[in-house]
Amino acid sequence: MIKIEKEYQLLKDLSFTRVSTTKEEEKAADLIIARLKAEGLDAYKEEFEVDSFDSVSSQIEVIEPFHKTYDVTTYANSGSTGEDGLTGELYYYESDNEVNLKDAKGKIVLVNGMMRRDPYKKIVKAGAIGFVSFNGNVDIEYDKTDIAIKELREPLREAGVIPGVNMRVHDVLEMVNSGATKVKFNINQPLSKAVSHNVICDIKGSEDTKETIVFTAHYDSVPYSTGAYDNATGSVSLYAMAMYFKEHQPKRNLRFIFCGSEERGLLGSKAYCKNHNEELENIVMCINIDMIGSILGKRIAVATADEKLVTYTEYFANMAGFPIEASQGVYSSDSTPFADCGIPAISFARITPQGGGSIHSRFDSMNILNEHFLEEDTEFITRYAETFANAYVFPVKKEMPDKMKEELDKYLGREKEDKKELKEK
Repeated sequence: MIKIEKEYQLLKDLSFTRVSTTKEEEKAADLIIARLKAEGLDAYKEEFEVDSFDSVSSQIEVIEPFHKTYDVTTYANSGSTGEDGLTGELYYYESDNEVNLKDAKGKIVLVNGMMRRDPYKKIVKAGAIGFVSFNGNVDIEYDKTDIAIKELREPLREAGVIPGVNMRVHDVLEMVNSGATKVKFNINQPLSKAVSHNVICDIKGSEDTKETIVFTAHYDSVPYSTGAYDNATGSVSLYAMAMYFKEHQPKRNLRFIFCGSEERGLLGSKAYCKNHNEELENIVMCINIDMIGSILGKRIAVATADEKLVTYTEYFANMAGFPIEASQGVYSSDSTPFADCGIPAISFARITPQGGGSIHSRFDSMNILNEHFLEEDTEFITRYAETFANAYVFPVKKEMPDKMKEELDKYLGREKEDKKELKEK
């Protein structure tokens, strides 16, 4: 059913680093368009503007009680320290508790792992003047650990901007073990804008209806990663499905959206929903694919919709003899902005077990994927989607349960006071 040879070849061709707003991201978009057009499908780019991703390699200097420098990357869009840099007492912020919060005031805070939304808001409110995060695994060699390039995203900047850097876990281990108490680093990052792209491909349904099913998958990657698994696999699956439905015209309209800049906070799908607001009333469902085809792993489906969609997915999988765990919830991918607009959404993935495959690192490569599992995953999702595309009456109600609205609010960082303000307006 699926032309797996073409799908797998595109997967190989897309397996290069494709960071948001770079020429490599646009190269990937152009490659997808070229392959779709070669199959007789119309496809085009839609650009959208985002904050520029400007993170640079730098160093952090331990001043007291010893002197040593370590390599870091600066958090993009985390402001500037000025020419003299930022100097301050280093405080190990182990967790979100009252003692740590009180002691964070006026200090450069070292957090456990990567900086998350809630800890960031709390340390800013507590009066921290800067922060340090880290990535990696002490069990993986130092020279195989890239310092992740991270961004202070817009929802975090709304709480206030303080400078931040990221380090290798190995260096943080040494720094804390050696009792570092005072550090200095320098950031100079003016805010600017850049352009990313979504790729759009449409298939007209056979019936005279405006009802449209949207398929999404992101094609960008993070720095240092080829992003073969996350998420070239989802993108090539969309390509294969578009080829199938071109030859098997569905009753309903289908729109395939290859999203850019997902890795920076779902920016492509958010931009699409914002720029196509009037068209959203015709979209009856979003089917998202993010990470499939892994050699090791388990299949999951996460529905941000009425629980009946979970039940249907389980029934369909059982009838098809396809092992999958279906659940209701919010999946951190391009389905979420559509669900936030009240559109029933479901995301499919094959999640690797611990040690069986990595994302967001140099270890995300073709080595953890194979043609067989990619074909199985793509064929199942295509058959599943076909039941909706050809349904006599569309079976999924376009309504979002209160439980899902609450989960969306939590995921998107909307506080209770924010919701109260919206109601008052």
